[in-house]
Amino acid sequence: MIDFSKVTDVILNSFWRILTVIIILFFTVVVSRVIRIILNKAFKKTSKRLKIDETKYQFIKHAVSAAIYLIGIGLAIYAIPSLRAISVSMLAGAGVLAVAIGFASQEAFANIISGIFLAIFKPFSVGDRVTIGNNISGIVEDITLRHTIIKNYQNKRVIIPNTIMSNETIENATIKDEKICKWIDIGISYDSDIDKARKIMIDEALKHPNHFDNRSVDEKSKNDPIVRVRVIGLGDSSVNLRTYVWAKNSAEGFVLACDLNESIKKRFDKEGVTIPFPHRTIVFKDKRARF
Repeated sequence: MIDFSKVTDVILNSFWRILTVIIILFFTVVVSRVIRIILNKAFKKTSKRLKIDETKYQFIKHAVSAAIYLIGIGLAIYAIPSLRAISVSMLAGAGVLAVAIGFASQEAFANIISGIFLAIFKPFSVGDRVTIGNNISGIVEDITLRHTIIKNYQNKRVIIPNTIMSNETIENATIKDEKICKWIDIGISYDSDIDKARKIMIDEALKHPNHFDNRSVDEKSKNDPIVRVRVIGLGDSSVNLRTYVWAKNSAEGFVLACDLNESIKKRFDKEGVTIPFPHRTIVFKDKRARF
C-alpha cells in the first residue's frame, strides 16, 4: 500500500526546497540591482567631481554583480541536497579562480582601489597645480582608475600609477587657496647698507604688477607693510635677506620671483649694494726634488 504520509512529506520537502531556491534567487537579483543603483549614484558624483567618463567604472559594477550572482546561485544549488556536491565544487572552483585572477592582476587592482580612494578623499582635482614628490610638477590633466596624468610645465605628460600617487607626498597649490607667498632670498656683503637694500627690495616688489596685497582688514588699519624684508641669517660672506611678497596664484608668483631677481640685481648694481661671490686662492708649491 502507498504510504500517503511519506508522499506528503516528500512533496512538502520538495516544495520548501523549491521555495527556498526561488527566495534565494529573488534576493540575489534584488541585492544585485540595489548595489548597482548605489554604485551608479556614487560613480556619477565621482565622475562629475573629477571630470571622468563614468563608463570607466563599468568594470567594477559588472564584477560586483557577477560575484553576487555567483554566490546566490551557489547558495540556491546548495539548498538542494542532491546538488550540494556540485555547489561546493563550484564555489571552490570560483575561489581558486578568484585567487588566480587576484595574483595575476594584483597591481591593476591596487591601482583601481587607489583610484577610488583618490576620488573619495580628493587630495587633488583636474586642473590643480601640484608637485608630486621632489621632482614632478605640473597641472592635473586627467584621473583614471589606473593612473593620473600630469601635464608638466614643458607641456609633457607624466603618467603616474595611482598606487604611487596614494603613497607620495603631494603639494597642491590650488586645493583651497591659490594665493602664494614667494620668498626672494638675496645675500648682500657685510659692508653694504642693509636699510638701503631693504628699501630697494620693497620698492621693486611693489612696482611689479603681479604683487598682491594679502593684508587682513586689521593689518591694513594698522598700516602694516604690504611687503616685508627680514634678515634671515648671517652667512660666511653675506648678510642674507628674504623678501616676502604675495601673488594671486603659482603662475603669477613664478613670474614675479623671476622678474624680482633681475630687477633687484640691477638696482643693487646701480646703487652700490654688493652681492658677494666666493673667491678662491690657488697656491702653487715648488715640489722639485732637492739634492
